[in-house]
Amino acid sequence: MNNEPNEKKIIIKRKNGGKDPQDSSLVSYVVSVLIIFIILSAVYSFISNRVSKSVEAIAISQLSQDVKAGLVKSILVKGESLDIEYRTGEKKTSKKEESEALLQTLVNYGVTKDQISQVSIDIKNDTGLGYWILNLAPIIFPILFILVFIWFITRQVKGAGMQALTFGQSKARMIDPNDKSQRVTFKDVAGAKEAKEELLEIVDFLRNPKKFLDIGARIPKGILLMGAPGTGKTLLARAVAGEAGVAFFSISGSEFVEMFVGVGASRVRDLFLMAKKNSPAIIFVDEIDAVGRVRGVGAGGGNDEREQTLNQILVEMDGFEPNEKVIVMAATNRPDVLDPALLRPGRFDRRVTLDLPDRKDREEILTVHSGKKPFGEDVNLKVIAERTPGFSGADLYSLMNEGAILAARESRTKISQYDLIRSIEKVMLGPERKSHILSKKEKEITAYHEAGHAVLASLLPYADPVHKISIISRGRALGYVFKLPLEDNKLQSKKEFLDDITVSLGGYVTEKILFDDLTTGPSNDLQVSTALARDMVTKYGMSDMLGPIALEGQGGKVIYGRGVEEKEFSQKVAADIDSEVARIMRESHQKAEKVIGENRNLLDAIAKRLMETETIERAEFETLLVAHGVTPKKKLDIEHQV
Repeated sequence: MNNEPNEKKIIIKRKNGGKDPQDSSLVSYVVSVLIIFIILSAVYSFISNRVSKSVEAIAISQLSQDVKAGLVKSILVKGESLDIEYRTGEKKTSKKEESEALLQTLVNYGVTKDQISQVSIDIKNDTGLGYWILNLAPIIFPILFILVFIWFITRQVKGAGMQALTFGQSKARMIDPNDKSQRVTFKDVAGAKEAKEELLEIVDFLRNPKKFLDIGARIPKGILLMGAPGTGKTLLARAVAGEAGVAFFSISGSEFVEMFVGVGASRVRDLFLMAKKNSPAIIFVDEIDAVGRVRGVGAGGGNDEREQTLNQILVEMDGFEPNEKVIVMAATNRPDVLDPALLRPGRFDRRVTLDLPDRKDREEILTVHSGKKPFGEDVNLKVIAERTPGFSGADLYSLMNEGAILAARESRTKISQYDLIRSIEKVMLGPERKSHILSKKEKEITAYHEAGHAVLASLLPYADPVHKISIISRGRALGYVFKLPLEDNKLQSKKEFLDDITVSLGGYVTEKILFDDLTTGPSNDLQVSTALARDMVTKYGMSDMLGPIALEGQGGKVIYGRGVEEKEFSQKVAADIDSEVARIMRESHQKAEKVIGENRNLLDAIAKRLMETETIERAEFETLLVAHGVTPKKKLDIEHQV
């Protein structure tokens, strides 16, 4: 067994003075109850004493003398207690022997019958439930209090015991197929046409499994949804269950793993048992890479509990029969780290990839998210879709929500196109930092920096066209150049990469030429461009010296929380890689210097305009280009930040 849980428990006890937290809680509960009991007893005693002291008690001999003197008006006999009312209206109490009558007692004290006849004497016999409660209260109430106290303690201990017994039960959330408020169908999922077509077979099987079984077909037991974060993997899984009208069990991969070994495997067994009882059903495991990583690596967070949980998942999926009508769906954005046993035929043998939406899909997604939002007449979702390449479905939802928030903040009842356009930049770069005021010198440097990016983007043939330039701080950026594509490209060429690197160096070169100095502003540009140059050499085979060879993979191992890239090449090749990256950066730097030096007038015009207005939109920028003899072009989207 793993020693880590015990160490954690010891640490917790030390923080509580060497006591278990549950024991401390129980002790504090008992002490609280006793304090409450003592306070209630004290209050009861205080009130009783106040009541008893408000009426004067006298001796029976004094009562006899008062009767002889004719001062007493009436006497109420209640057992051994006597309530006395005087002719003056004053009230007193007294007591007699319980076994002896009041008349006999008064006679014994020398009171004559004539004197007694002057007093109204009433006798009240206490009988019934009230009598018994009053007499037994001193005995019953303490017993009841002890019983209630024991019941509370037992209940608390029982609750802790029940929690321990249910520790291994699944925490999956079930969506009933008859619950229309939570039902999601393919109509609610915009885009992802190929993925929905692939999953229609699963829906058909869950609706009519006999058609498949009669012909000897076996539907895939597991479907793995792969894609970038925010592409709608969870929503698509819910849509499959909604279309088929079956129960949907949803759980995250991290919810299986606890600090106690064996709990995860127990929860897996319980989850599959629940699904079989409610079949036909879909089990959806989100972020399955939390438990489905490659076993036996020893690095990357491997431990006995995670591996036992994965083993149980593999066993349960193998245990399915074709007629059980239970399908497992899982989602991950890291399919490369999954254990091969999960991906073999018979388990997650069908893989559905969800790409980032293209322009048409983005427009459909925006339409879905705009269902309950009041729009102004100027709203054009097609334009918004064109301005958001690279946005996922979650990003588009955030964009629409931010637009509604901006409209509500300005006390408007409808969302305008301007709200949505502002939301694009807010989602990409963060909110405007209006309080971040630049000095005159910093503003000039930032304006020329962004103007350098814009000049190169407009003059290099394979660079993307500029859509907007701003020196208003957003997020961590002091300024940015926003470039917008008219169409989405899936491929990018070597010439486009080289022009992108050159554009990235525009701010660096401009600062160096104009101010004969460098600031920390181009740091992000240098990181991005250097990483792109290295990828060209090591991943894409775009180096003339090294040739068509991939020297680095998509990712390395993780040791002690840091990424470690496995290098499967010699030190000489590593030196050649560094030399090629330096050559690409050097040539791009020279090209940027040449273009900016030849177009100094355009650079000054853009920078001057930025210092005046802080923002230049597309139409105004193209007017500046035409005025300096440059023909505007149209192409893709990227952003450069300071």
